[in-house]
Amino acid sequence: MQSLALIENWPVPTAAAAVVRADGTVLGTHGPTAHRFPLASVTKPLAAYAALVAYEEGAIELDEPAGPAGSTVRHLLAHTSGLAFDEHRTTSEPGARRLYSNAGFEVLGDHIEKATDIAFGEYLRQAVLEPLGMTATTLDGSPAKDGVSSVDDLVRFAAEVQAPRLLDPRTVAEVMTVQYPGTKGVLPGYGHQSPNDWGLGFEIRDHKSPHWTGSSSSPRTFGHFGQSGTFLWIDPDAAVACVALADRAFGPWAAEAWPPFTDAVLAEL
Repeated sequence: MQSLALIENWPVPTAAAAVVRADGTVLGTHGPTAHRFPLASVTKPLAAYAALVAYEEGAIELDEPAGPAGSTVRHLLAHTSGLAFDEHRTTSEPGARRLYSNAGFEVLGDHIEKATDIAFGEYLRQAVLEPLGMTATTLDGSPAKDGVSSVDDLVRFAAEVQAPRLLDPRTVAEVMTVQYPGTKGVLPGYGHQSPNDWGLGFEIRDHKSPHWTGSSSSPRTFGHFGQSGTFLWIDPDAAVACVALADRAFGPWAAEAWPPFTDAVLAEL
């Protein structure tokens, strides 16, 4: 795909990208796809998928208490637990606002660790990484932001989310369904959004503006971006996913470069 070559114009030292269909067919790649990049918040979809494996295994329930009083596993996954961004303190009632929270994912990781008696990084490896052959991916630290992976590995994950084998498709349908509809909040890097739609561990594009995906991305597009200069989106209407990883922190360069890149990828399809 010629559109992927647009990453050559990004003001970053290293970048790699790929587009993959649900059946695992890679439509194109560009750059060093085996290179391992810090994922930052693109770690969260991986952590969420592991949490959903724990749910299907019966180790946890989505609506069981977890985190602050009144909060559940579902609240933590959907950033509505009331926990602050990077601090383990409560700033609102559960379900009241979409407060994007690294702390919430750390509480979720601790909750799963206690329920399974397995360190969360190891649980992620056993539940998701190993079955998908994601041998270049590791999580040593926070389930909110400390993952390291490659485009090659995330292509495997993106194919799995589009055509799940590790989870029941009905569970993955919940992933891409708005949780607590109508909830307002700030999308990091893009300001206040009303509503600020989110699924279970994945952000849902809907009609947000501005946004890091493209103007031609369908409202059903879901995924995540990371402050390390990384993103993964899945567009069910286009029936493809795109992964792009770079090694420059998110900033104006990314806000300018990513949407036209996505529009070029979708146009080429």
